[in-house]
Parts: sequence; structure tokens; C-alpha cells
Amino acid sequence: MDSAELRELLTPEALALLDSLPPSTSTADAVALVSGLRRQGHPPARVAAVLTQYRLRRKAAEKFGPFAARMLFTAEGLEQASRLPVAAQHAGRFAAAGLGRVADLGCGIGGDALALASLDLAVLALERDEVTAAIATYNLAPFPTARVVHGDALAQPLDDVDGVWLDPARRTGATRLSSPDDWSPTLTEALAIAERRPTGIKLAPGMDRALLPEGLEAQWVSVDGDVVELVLWSGALARPGVGRSALVLRGGGPPAELRSASDSPDVDAGPLGDYIYEPDGAVIRARLIGDLARRIGGRMLDPTIAYLTTGTASPTPFARGFRVLERLPIDVARLKRALGERGIGTLEIKKRGADIDPARLRPKLALKGDASAVLILTRIAGDRVALLAERAD
Repeated sequence: MDSAELRELLTPEALALLDSLPPSTSTADAVALVSGLRRQGHPPARVAAVLTQYRLRRKAAEKFGPFAARMLFTAEGLEQASRLPVAAQHAGRFAAAGLGRVADLGCGIGGDALALASLDLAVLALERDEVTAAIATYNLAPFPTARVVHGDALAQPLDDVDGVWLDPARRTGATRLSSPDDWSPTLTEALAIAERRPTGIKLAPGMDRALLPEGLEAQWVSVDGDVVELVLWSGALARPGVGRSALVLRGGGPPAELRSASDSPDVDAGPLGDYIYEPDGAVIRARLIGDLARRIGGRMLDPTIAYLTTGTASPTPFARGFRVLERLPIDVARLKRALGERGIGTLEIKKRGADIDPARLRPKLALKGDASAVLILTRIAGDRVALLAERAD
């Protein structure tokens, strides 16, 4: 969004028009609205600005739920914003630590600042991009404890805040910046802030672990199986004795978390049991597979593969479970026959450690029938195997 589109959007006429539009349920809604709005006499610039927000609000509902219906967005800001349930977890840390005044450095469209202000914390939200800062100001207007400042995060004095939330800019336009030295602020600058104030630093979940500093808590967060972020916590925001943690949010239920002082040692591999467990991505990223295995009484299926196996069902929020129906070689004819005998017409294909393209395999299996199953393509003791299974969560 450029400044001209922002000026058009922030007029009373455009905002009233945006709020008057019916809820959007598909991309076809926006297409149908264009001609109607122009017939009503709205100028093209206003229609374009409003329709852009209309589309973004529909997309934002996945992250912000009903809050999206009164927010404004930029496409880049929405992509980078924390999902509201995740932002609520961030805010809860600050509140639990008794940090009542928080600086959100690089606030973007204001997602995390919104969650902080919702807990009546005093929030100073800084954003260096002028258009994005204006959007954040609009989004935070209902919260009297939040204030947005357009400026450089590193130039802002932090004497009057108790804690800092920091999301370094890792993009320039559509270009992703891979080197931490190119981020704004850089990782080194962010860590320097974390030494002076209790700080949470939001990073990409796939960040090189060799760059993780000692003495900070590293927390990987997943939402419905998708690992969405890594956060480094310092000072009063870091929990004593916790160096690695995996926070799992799933289906709107209560959060579940594995914690450890450091990476946990793996357990030994053993024979295939009646059940397979696929650890959540946050558990894998945090390298807490060994702790999970010991918790459910499991063993590694293969020393190099992140699958666990048990002899009995061990439901856990930290892994998806499958009951093994049959072990087969990875042979198309054998698989096709086994699936046909069971009348399996709906098949979920999962793979780890097997160089097979599920999209190319699926049509060769000639699926037919009313039953459903899961096909796990993997290795056991170095051998490629296919495990026909059913979900056991």
C-alpha cells in the first residue's frame, strides 16, 4: 500500500463504505462488488482501496478471527503478523512477569500490540514504515493504553519500559533476508536489547540453531501442526531452568508445552510396534523428541527418522498417532492390492526418509472404495517400508 491509497482509505467515506459491505466468504464476492460500487457512484480510487481491504479482511480472519472485521491491513503486514492466539501467549508472558509497560519495536500492523493492550498493559508501539504505522494506529485506536510512534526502533529510549517485544524486519519488499546481519534491527542489535531489558525476540522457526545464544530460552510454537515461529526470551520473561520449549496450540484447545533445560538426548531405535507417533513440528525443532518418547514409553522407529513407535496407544498433544494395520514393501503392485482388498478410496500419504513423490504415487494406486487410511512411507533400520495405518488420536 502506498501513501496515496492510504489517504483514500482513511477518509470517512471509504471507511464507512468498507464497514457497510457484507461479510466475505469467497474471492467471487469482491469481483461481484466492483461493478455495483461503481454504479453507486463511488470513484475508482475509493473502490480499489476498499476492495483491497475487503479481500485482506477475509484472509485475516484466519489469524485474527472476529477482530479482523474492524481492522485494516497491508498485505505484507498481514503475512508477517502473529496469529491472535499466538500473540495472546506472548502477551500472557509479559503480564505473568509483572511487566506492565512494554515497547513493541517493529509493531507492523499492531497484532502483538493489540494482544498486549487487551491485557491492559501500557504499550509503546514503534514502526519505521509510515504507512504501516498509520495502519497500526487505526487498529490500536480502541485501546487507550496503546500508543503508536513512527520511528526507528533502535533510536527509541527504553528507560520508561519494563520489557520489550521485538520482531526484526526480515524482508525488503518481497525479498526475504537470509542473513541476520541484514535484518532490521540485526540479530546482534536485538540480542543487545535483550541484555538490557526482559525481551521476547520473534524469529523464523527454521533459523540456524548455531546462531542461538546461550542463556536465553528458545521456544518453538506450532498452531494446528504448522510451526509458525521461534521466540527467544530473556530476563524475567525466560523461565528458570528452561532452555528449550515446544508450545503446541491445536484446535482452539488449551496450550500444551514440553520444556527442557537443553536439547534432549534421543532414545534408542527398536522394533515396530502397533502404533506410530509423528512428533509435532515444534517438538522436532526444539529437539525434544527424546523427552516425548520417554513420556509416552516409545522408541525411535529409525535412528535418523522423527517417528516414534509404541506397543500400546499413548495419546499425547505433542504428536499425531496412527495404529499400524499392515507393514508392506514399497512396491506399487503390492500396495495397490492391499488397498483394494480393504476398499480404501481415501488415502492420506505421509513420508519421511523415503524419496517418493506422493503426487505421482497416488494415481498408480487406483484407489476405490468407501474406507479411508493413512500410508506412511519411511525407513526402519535402514530399509524402506510402507506402513498402512489409521488415525488413532
